[in-house]
Amino acid sequence: MLSARITSDGSFSLFSCDFQEGFHSSAGALEEANSKFVAPAQLDRFTKNKHLRVLDVCFGLGYNTAALAMALPLNDGPSLECWALELDDRPLKLALADSGFKSLWPEHVLAALIAISSAGHWQDSLLRHSFQMLWGDARKQLHALPFELTFDLILLDAFSPGKCPQLWSEQFLHHLADRLHPGGRLLTYCRAASIRNSFLHAGLELRSLLPKPGQGSDWSSGTMACRRDQNEALPEIAPGWSALSTMEQEHLETQAGVPYRDPSGTDDSALILRRRQQEQVLSNRPSTSAWQRKWMHLNNY
Repeated sequence: MLSARITSDGSFSLFSCDFQEGFHSSAGALEEANSKFVAPAQLDRFTKNKHLRVLDVCFGLGYNTAALAMALPLNDGPSLECWALELDDRPLKLALADSGFKSLWPEHVLAALIAISSAGHWQDSLLRHSFQMLWGDARKQLHALPFELTFDLILLDAFSPGKCPQLWSEQFLHHLADRLHPGGRLLTYCRAASIRNSFLHAGLELRSLLPKPGQGSDWSSGTMACRRDQNEALPEIAPGWSALSTMEQEHLETQAGVPYRDPSGTDDSALILRRRQQEQVLSNRPSTSAWQRKWMHLNNY
């Protein structure tokens, strides 16, 4: 069951009774899409003569892809090729039934969302934009993508690891990492040590997304994981991110850093969670509570 929510910035969102979790933070669905996905993507890197390929994992209501498409200039921007993975077609249908949601988007973005909902694809040859949805379990549909296809941006916005570990397993994250073009960025709201360790094990370079001003003492608002590019090093510090702090690095070494594992790519959430709990018990890692006590002077650890 899904119930409608209006977030603090006035944008429409949903709450999943099955997962007992909202699709977006209470601060704002559109605000979250812009701050955690669009801004760290640094779209100005992609000029008119470039081709931008994006994979949106857990498309949901479509905010992340729509906000990204809206942020690109219509005349001097790159060509845009978006692929999306989503299990449930209801969130987008419910969003498109809300007049406030539809009013957020310029005509070409709204046209794309409507076409994705009804037909699963949309293309505009003048804008040089194309969108393709693959409905179903993202673990399976990821392998249905063209074999040679790699992405400049991967937007990972699944429900939290404790609620939907299937899409945060080390195996699934490694498959996503394999789809990153050199210099490509995987962006997610998640800052969990287990997920960051999986990114590191996949050979990606990590940056911590910085909280926006006014977010109190929160230490991170998400993670950027990048495929190294020999021709262009990623800055350690930028307006939207920084290298992991000592506190964050120590977090990776605790029991919280044990990855979720789904070797077959078909396990249900209960089995994945139970497997991780058993591995945590048997590990020699420091307790996460000890790490919390050490850094408790930083609120919201």
